[in-house]
Amino acid sequence: MPPFRLLFLACLFVLAATQAGFCGSSADDARERVRLSEDWAFHLGEAPGAEVPGFDDSKWRKLDVPHDWSIEQPYDPKMPGGSSVGYLPGGIGWYRKSFTLPESDKGKEIAIDFDGVYMDSQVWINGHLLGKRPNGYVGFRYDLTPYLKYGSEKNHIAVRANVEPSGSRWYPGAGIYRNVWLVKMNPIHVAHWGTAVTKPEVTKEKATVRLRTEVENKSAEASEVKLTSVILDQKGNEVAKAESKQRIAAGGMQEFDQQFVVANPLLWSPDSPDLYQVVSTVQAGGKTLDQYTTPLGIRTCEFTADRGFLLNGERVDIKGVCMHHDFGALGTAISDRALERQLEILREMGCNAIRTSHNPREPEFYAMCDRMGFMVMNEAFDVWEQKKLGNDYHKYFKEWHERDLTSMVRRDRNHPCVILWSVGNEVNEQHKQDFPGQRPQPCGHGGLQFSRGLREKWHHGRAGCLWPKLRPRNLRKIQRQKTPHRLGECNQLHDAG
Repeated sequence: MPPFRLLFLACLFVLAATQAGFCGSSADDARERVRLSEDWAFHLGEAPGAEVPGFDDSKWRKLDVPHDWSIEQPYDPKMPGGSSVGYLPGGIGWYRKSFTLPESDKGKEIAIDFDGVYMDSQVWINGHLLGKRPNGYVGFRYDLTPYLKYGSEKNHIAVRANVEPSGSRWYPGAGIYRNVWLVKMNPIHVAHWGTAVTKPEVTKEKATVRLRTEVENKSAEASEVKLTSVILDQKGNEVAKAESKQRIAAGGMQEFDQQFVVANPLLWSPDSPDLYQVVSTVQAGGKTLDQYTTPLGIRTCEFTADRGFLLNGERVDIKGVCMHHDFGALGTAISDRALERQLEILREMGCNAIRTSHNPREPEFYAMCDRMGFMVMNEAFDVWEQKKLGNDYHKYFKEWHERDLTSMVRRDRNHPCVILWSVGNEVNEQHKQDFPGQRPQPCGHGGLQFSRGLREKWHHGRAGCLWPKLRPRNLRKIQRQKTPHRLGECNQLHDAG
């Protein structure tokens, strides 16, 4: 073979090895995140004992996740929920998967992350129940470390999901319909969703960035820990850096608070979705123990009474849609290309904002909205304690809402695309006279409501609907008044003519 061809092939091998991570540094080995997508066994229906490692699943269907079992079923015109759920059934489904871990993983903290399982899921590892999560739209993590086996012995994961009828007002799908990840970490590491990045001051000349990072020490000894955080631009160039040290007790956690100044920042907006990232490296004893990346978009947003919505100090019209999480005939199993295609179509029709009706979306959605320049109203719930359907989230709200809301906020708080947070869609509690503070609230039939005092002042009817009074000439009257009036959210579209 000619020498130049050998040299060319050698260069290709080096490039491929670099891309594949074969030539990684110690930082690459600090945290490993592996997608558990292949070779799951699935059974539709109840399967007593399927959580036991020795259970015989040889006759179960073999498939990859993400997977939506509901979209595969025959249509039933008598299905409870009818067209709202696509005339498709839910039911009970089981998933099982086995895997091995090398002896070298002993001493590491190993967790499993589910981006979403619909719904009422239970998860076991080697016969041990890790927990349950009724909400089918939030991500969750379980610590596998105490129950794992290493070497040639297999570990067995079992997941049960239960989709009851009359539980959703739209097509929800069923099963492990989002990605699953195995996460391997050193005992000293950044906590789950443990970073929060804010921008206290933003101008065209400079931006002040604040990063708060929770670092855990799950080892048996206290340790002096150094956190080095670097802000990189889209080309990978370093634009700011901060270092700090703290002593973390055994079994403890400390928050690092770091400040940066970015000169001449590129501001994130729908027309120019410029992004940065913060790469944080955890070190102790001269070794790199963890590396964690946080998305960063530098921007300001403000809602004003006189100029409307301001993004980076400039007025921007929010041209938004409400969008559920399914992909039409493809079902709900997450597909990067299906999601990207949806956003491309929305962009072509002039849309620049999306409301996540009526639940948190998958992580890929927010990352793609960051990159493509969509503003997001991130919504948590469709119901609170007062039900809309017999088996909807109202059964779980009292026990689970705080944990679910916390999970959503901690996971999504760093995405520049998120400009609004919604804690509920047309919740029935709003119609109660003792609704806390009688604050502005959706009227539930297309208008806006003020508090009771303002309703009396304006003498309007329609159960407090203000739309007849919010035409341009009446809005100008409100603006001329000295006392500001806060308007509630409207979930409907109105003709402003």
